[in-house]
Amino acid sequence: MNQNFHHIHFTRREIEDRPLAGASHPDHPFHWKLYGCEAVATAIMMIIGVTAVSILSADNSPVARLLAGHPWLQTALCGLFFGSAGTWAAMTRFGKVSGAHLSPSVSLAFAFAGRLSAVDTIGYICAQTIGAMCGTGLVFLSGVVFSSWGYIASSAHYAATVPTPVLSPVWVVLTETIVTAGLIFALYWAAAHPRFQFFTPWIGGWYFFLMNPIFAWISGDSTNFVRSLAPAIFDGNMGALWIYLAGPLIGSVLAVGILRSGLVGYVHLAEARIINFGHHGRVPRLSAPDVRSAVPVKDDDHNSDGILSHQNKPG
Repeated sequence: MNQNFHHIHFTRREIEDRPLAGASHPDHPFHWKLYGCEAVATAIMMIIGVTAVSILSADNSPVARLLAGHPWLQTALCGLFFGSAGTWAAMTRFGKVSGAHLSPSVSLAFAFAGRLSAVDTIGYICAQTIGAMCGTGLVFLSGVVFSSWGYIASSAHYAATVPTPVLSPVWVVLTETIVTAGLIFALYWAAAHPRFQFFTPWIGGWYFFLMNPIFAWISGDSTNFVRSLAPAIFDGNMGALWIYLAGPLIGSVLAVGILRSGLVGYVHLAEARIINFGHHGRVPRLSAPDVRSAVPVKDDDHNSDGILSHQNKPG
């Protein structure tokens, strides 16, 4: 136990149960605190992201009119603000407890890496779906109360991602696959290096700032099925949702495959987290999410920090 928090008493269950290290206690297959916090964090991300993109892109928004002459910058800023919405959600106590996946793509990648059980993977994805629906729904309801804002949000289609009609759906799926694989790879590579772990939750905003001007016109640059699902439902346009299911899924598999292949050095994933490392896969206290729990007595797979170990293979 961290000596700076000697007043915190970790129960036997908290010590033995490590769901975010792929080591759930057999008596505790469900982790409702993780799912609940993930749902709230995802809702926060959607509220901030949908609001920001609506202000930046709606035709009747004063900010959008100022940016109309600079479409590349406008698109880049939409990526920056929606990506940063994930960062802000991760920095809340809810994101710190759940690890702030905020996307089925991230949860599936952790599952493929053996750091999240099937039960918890389903729990996270259900929580993300509920959170995305609630967050987008609150934006929708705020538009009912404030009609001028409702007009802005609806004209921006609640930040829905729409594939281009110019290209075949195959190219749109390929775009989502590439962008998702790049995001997962960037997140995991940063988390695998202690000197860069602090920047891991900040990667999303800058990643989409760079990717949006290149790929947003093709697919909307989603990488996140629930991020596309909720706006599509409230916008009433769900015809292309399969693209945002197939592309990110393939991208997650591809990224984990590359990371585990040794092509970029051996990268070992120890905790299913984007933020708040140092819990060794355990569930933090919601009342004190930053308190680190004790190092496992025997943990041959993890490094001394219990986060990630990274070792380049010779040659």
